[in-house]
Amino acid sequence: MDVVDGEMKIEKEYDQGFRVEHEGDDHQGRLPESSKIKKKKQKMAIRCDQQYTTSPPPDLPIKFRKRIRALGGSDIALVIQKCLFKTDVSSGHNRLSIPLNQIRQTFLTPQETEFLNSGDNKKKCSEMEVMLIEPPLRRGTISLRKWEMKKASGSATSMYVLVGQWNSVAWRNALREDETVQLWSFRINSKLCLALVNRRAKSNGYFVEF
Repeated sequence: MDVVDGEMKIEKEYDQGFRVEHEGDDHQGRLPESSKIKKKKQKMAIRCDQQYTTSPPPDLPIKFRKRIRALGGSDIALVIQKCLFKTDVSSGHNRLSIPLNQIRQTFLTPQETEFLNSGDNKKKCSEMEVMLIEPPLRRGTISLRKWEMKKASGSATSMYVLVGQWNSVAWRNALREDETVQLWSFRINSKLCLALVNRRAKSNGYFVEF
């Protein structure tokens, strides 16, 4: 708290740096409770995205590597590491979002990319059925699609999504908002497959695997 020209200034951290408010402003420098919760969640999401897209990620757990090798898999690559948003675990949405700007490395062949780009958005979009290895090494299948999410401004955000059986995957593995997950890709006889790893960040900088 600083005093400048006889006026007391209060620094409140927002999403983009700091905003300085004077005593006597509306709400006496306070935000409504619902707004404060929303700001807190936005800041948490930004910190998670920055941490998990810029820092070196943990390697794929050994048990997953052994499972993939036992299936004859190869070309293992990290697709994305992200904090789960509310919409990722909401039964009403039934999808895991994979924003294009957070993808670590290319995991689709040119032919697969062209195929997913060939459909219309959502209901008429093209999809690929792929094997998914879940955290307890359970095997299943899930649909991979590409969506164009339109914003109120008129612009659009491109993302891949896992749909179809995602609600069941989230329920079986007790996935929760703000948890950290990794999605890895690999190939079996050149066919795309995925592996989901659930991790939780700890204060000492290490990760606990689930």
